Amino acid sequence: MSWDPRNQGDEKNIEDVIRQAKSQFESMKKRGKGLWTLVIIVLIIGVGALTAAYTVQTGHRGVLLRFGKFAGVVTPGLHFKIPFGVDRVIDVHTEKVETEAFGFRSEGPGVRSKFRKDTEAAKESTILTGDLNVIDMEWIVQYRRQDPRKFLFSIHDPVQTIRDISETVARQIVGDRSFDYVLQNREEVSRIFQDDLQKILDEYDSGIKIGGVRLQNVVPPDAVKNAFNEVNEAQQEKERLINEAQETYNRQIPQARGEAERLINSTQGYALERVNKAKGETARFSDVLKEYRNAKEVTKKRMYLEMYREVIPKAKNVYVIDSKQKTILPMLDIDKLGSRSGGEQ
Repeated sequence: MSWDPRNQGDEKNIEDVIRQAKSQFESMKKRGKGLWTLVIIVLIIGVGALTAAYTVQTGHRGVLLRFGKFAGVVTPGLHFKIPFGVDRVIDVHTEKVETEAFGFRSEGPGVRSKFRKDTEAAKESTILTGDLNVIDMEWIVQYRRQDPRKFLFSIHDPVQTIRDISETVARQIVGDRSFDYVLQNREEVSRIFQDDLQKILDEYDSGIKIGGVRLQNVVPPDAVKNAFNEVNEAQQEKERLINEAQETYNRQIPQARGEAERLINSTQGYALERVNKAKGETARFSDVLKEYRNAKEVTKKRMYLEMYREVIPKAKNVYVIDSKQKTILPMLDIDKLGSRSGGEQ
């Protein structure tokens, strides 16, 4: 029944019209409420379906939290979780290599060729060595998040922890060694640095893997650089003089030793010759003495004639002196006498 204004005078009809209108309104209200409920349910299901699916990229790991508590580590790929905040996934890049610089700062993101050194960076790089010298050492630490669960929950601030431990290890290593050792053994110092840093991080159960420690710049501080250069020049001059002295030593000593060996051998030969000659003369004298004792006159005369024969040819002038002669006999010409003696007896 529809409402007709011409029937305004009929109150009964008006009440029926009002009652019918209310009934229609209540019916429409119930149908609208059910429709909105259906729409809300569909939206909730859609949102839940969309938020339940998620993807972990290659090289990443997903740490799954259920009601805020660790529930597992998710590998790369498509996965599903309980929506509406029951499950939450934290993405961790486990293959990316991060770098922390010590002793210098980059000018800006992506700028690798320009660096600056502020006051705080200078404090990081200034280290006291074991021989009480000061060294300016800059280095970088490369690392990656090997275990995402440990990286997120074992330590509060992993990056700051790496920086603090790196500075501690650097000061300990340099403080136990001399200035020259650090300058001349950078590769060895880097290896020890990496091993010690990794050992401490493992003790903290940090889940961090150190990829490498590299010393960028190892020099004396600017305040003492000139004095250090002078010391280096003096050291190089000292090394040069030592090398020259060693070269002279290597050249002169063998020569002197050879000359000494020659003189020793010559002396030993001369001594052997003299000893043998003395032994021969002794033996000859002994033989002559023996003969002299057997025939004194004959041996004396023979010895006199042998000596005469040896001395006369060497004399240029010969004077004959007779004990009974009052004057000296004329001088004999030895050359003529010798030429005569050669032709006649």
